[in-house]
Amino acid sequence: MATRSAIQEKEMAAHQKMTLRVILTEADIRKVILNTRPTTVKDLIDKLKESLGLDYNCSLQYQDPDFNYELCNLTDIADLPEKPTLKVIPILELLSVSMSDDILNDTHSTADTEILSRSSQERQKHWPEQFEIPNFSVDVAYRLRQADLLFFRDGTPLKVSKELKHEILERLAESIYTYTAYPDNAQFENVAAALINKHPCLQERGSTSRCGGWKNSLKFKMGNYRTKCRRSGCLDVAVNAGKRGAHSAEGEPAKKNIKKAKKGELNYLPNFPEGFDQSSLEGARKDLVDEMQKREPNGKPVKQMMDLTFALRRKEVVDSEPAISTMMERWPALFIEDQIYMEFRRIVGKDLKKEFFDGIDRHSPRLVEIFRCKRGIIGQQLTQLSQETKTTEPTDIRTMMLRGLPILLQDNPNDFFKACFDSDDDDSYQHIDIGILLVEQEGAMLSSSMHLYPASLKIVIEGKVVMGNIEDLPRAVCLLFGLAYALHLNYPKSMKHTFQFIQQVLLSLGQSALKPRLQTLKNQLQM
Repeated sequence: MATRSAIQEKEMAAHQKMTLRVILTEADIRKVILNTRPTTVKDLIDKLKESLGLDYNCSLQYQDPDFNYELCNLTDIADLPEKPTLKVIPILELLSVSMSDDILNDTHSTADTEILSRSSQERQKHWPEQFEIPNFSVDVAYRLRQADLLFFRDGTPLKVSKELKHEILERLAESIYTYTAYPDNAQFENVAAALINKHPCLQERGSTSRCGGWKNSLKFKMGNYRTKCRRSGCLDVAVNAGKRGAHSAEGEPAKKNIKKAKKGELNYLPNFPEGFDQSSLEGARKDLVDEMQKREPNGKPVKQMMDLTFALRRKEVVDSEPAISTMMERWPALFIEDQIYMEFRRIVGKDLKKEFFDGIDRHSPRLVEIFRCKRGIIGQQLTQLSQETKTTEPTDIRTMMLRGLPILLQDNPNDFFKACFDSDDDDSYQHIDIGILLVEQEGAMLSSSMHLYPASLKIVIEGKVVMGNIEDLPRAVCLLFGLAYALHLNYPKSMKHTFQFIQQVLLSLGQSALKPRLQTLKNQLQM
């Protein structure tokens, strides 16, 4: 009889109504009445989701009378008092940050979670024209949505609590890091403006831009976020450990020798692939060298091993800055034309060959007009250049453009383009830091003119011929520009404006702000 009575009491309890006090957020606490008392925690969660219209997964906490009504995780439905107070804890799914699935498979933390180890996959997208504000946690998103509605109704801005501001800034910093570890001032402004545009309730009345405080807070938060990344082993910020503030050497500026992307590099210093360390990648590098010593290296394994060892190679060129002779010995595949283009894509995420030549072809008609309008010594040189151009074939026009640009931008191409014979000894180039050799066959006259049509061309870096038998000048300039990124080289001083024009105007890489000389030419091209 006792057993039957207990069963009957349990059945009666299951059919009783249940009254709950449910905390969704600090500003949203509801009374919920369930028609039947749930028998399991899962059943309770399902009923609450249905009753409250929750479209996300969650767990529950309850105020435990045994612990002075402090919150405890609910694991057994029998632990609930007669009229319990519950708190809904959202369980967030992993979110992507406005990027395609094949870019970054990072695990994005919630606001109260320390940074996790990042994926070894590299960045593949540049900073967008309009920064897209990422998804916040369910709690933060709800509070902002309610505050926006209040702002639209009567113009009341949200009074942002310290905890809410922390969560917003943490999520923004995490999203910014997917594009760059060291955003500039314009990028911080872009993010702050996008934030108040999406959530007008966050506008600041005391700021002329309505978001100046958010911009400053983002700068501090990004510095803190880099510190977390550095502790978790992210190489692109770990390389700068101890180079700022109290850690700087005595007498040195705080920003002395800070290593960061300056020419639009997406993957300035990526992490090693998951499951690999320096030792295992060094083994792959040696296998790559062995393959390159064959008479006809197999292109497919070469590409695979170059992809695998990319992070190791970047660590060497950025951190150690080895001599070119060392790089040629350790990474011979890096001096193959196809691999130069692939390395540029790994670093920058762009097709160098296509964008380089498309950019020249796009601006050539207007550049020809500018060449013709120039007067004085520059005009005479450009006129001579035009007269020596044999045909209107694309290669000839590109050659004329690349020989004329340094003249137009007042560089010194004579220190960069050097004429020589094919029989000249390699030791004769030791004085050349970086340049292109215009090679003629023995016995030919070395023209004192622009020398547009050499028999072949060579690329010289640090006195070493790194590539030879290049067919035409546009290809040589394109390859040298790619090597400047692959080998982390400074642009040649005698051609710095021309190389910056290629970078910022032709390829749209790096900062949008141009030096006056480049801005003037860009304005003329757009007329």
